[in-house]
Amino acid sequence: MTYPDTYYRRTMTDGTVRAPLVRSVECDVAVVGGGLAGLTTALELARAGRSVTVLEAESVGFGASGRNGGFVSPGYATGGEEIARVAGAETARRLHMLSVEGMDFVRETIRALGIEEADPKAGLMSVLRYDDGASLRAYAEETRRLYGYALEYMDRDAVRAVLKSERYFQALRNPAAFHMHPLNYLRGLAREIERLGGRICEGSAATGADLSGPEKRVTTAGGQVRARDVVFTTGGYTGGLNARLKRAFLPIATYVMVSEEAPELIASAIATADAIGDNRRAGDYYRVVDGGRRLLWGGRITTRAASTGALVRELRAEMVGTYPQLAGLKTELAWSGLMSYARHLMPQIGRMSPGVWYCTAFGGHGLNTTAIGGRVIAEGILGTSDRYRLYAPFGLVWAGGLAGLAVAQLTYWKLQAQDWWRERAA
Repeated sequence: MTYPDTYYRRTMTDGTVRAPLVRSVECDVAVVGGGLAGLTTALELARAGRSVTVLEAESVGFGASGRNGGFVSPGYATGGEEIARVAGAETARRLHMLSVEGMDFVRETIRALGIEEADPKAGLMSVLRYDDGASLRAYAEETRRLYGYALEYMDRDAVRAVLKSERYFQALRNPAAFHMHPLNYLRGLAREIERLGGRICEGSAATGADLSGPEKRVTTAGGQVRARDVVFTTGGYTGGLNARLKRAFLPIATYVMVSEEAPELIASAIATADAIGDNRRAGDYYRVVDGGRRLLWGGRITTRAASTGALVRELRAEMVGTYPQLAGLKTELAWSGLMSYARHLMPQIGRMSPGVWYCTAFGGHGLNTTAIGGRVIAEGILGTSDRYRLYAPFGLVWAGGLAGLAVAQLTYWKLQAQDWWRERAA
């Protein structure tokens, strides 16, 4: 599989190529998947003195972890009310606080490891495409009361002062949230894992696994890893190695494009360095990059193979519909990637059987949740906490296979229609 030509790949500062596994090795923990969940798990275990081997089918950050929007902010793809309905109010509160901790973990890791090339920028605006400031004020107050952090309310004039669009009304700004270069962050994690003695094997797809005994065995085309614990963190690119895991989520494609260099034109529409996301179910998300010289714009999801070119035309239509002044802004680069979504729209984090762990289904949750998933799995392996059990109400339920994909696509279209009508009624 060829790595897509993404903006992150072009601006990656560490091009280290790691050798594949070519022999039999022993370690404490084998991690299958070299994305953010897998690398965070491996980092936390290596920091605790455990020997770790990471098996990555392609290269570090190949999947969604290395080609997403780069947003790091609290919360989940599903709302707090639904989480509380399933898991109870107190568990919902603790889960949200874990997502806040994940955000803080990523920020502190960048600082502690000196990953300057991750280029973190503070601030994220969540904007409404219809007029309902009262609901945002109420949400901000609830967030302050339940979780102890402040969101800044922006009225329509304040929003349109920095986002020159008639599509937007009110917004909440989270000054503690941030956005970054995710692939450079992952490469920094990989360096630290190796400095601590961990092993990362690229080009090493797991082709077989014997998970039945106290010693687990994971095989690749070139070798074998024997370990007491195995962690599966493969996301949207999971193959058939672990059938129970594969059937528990849907691979969903999302799309991103990056503009040509046009700082003055971009500034005529977007006068903020904050990351932006709108309130639709699968809405637009975007941010200026390269010091304001380019615009990164993402959105749209599909449950089946789709032409990137056709989807980019739809993304451009969204961009120009929001900012007519950007009609002349050319797209220089576009790519897609597979995320994993569970039917319940929560991450899947837990223990499948003694010594067999999973940490996946992070589509729509952001880098903070992916990171905290890796941390709590590491804690579970180390025996320092059982916080991973907070995710137990959202386990490996069957996602529905082909029928599930069809339902997901129909649901997306239904939500798009609801968004359209709500905005027209505003």
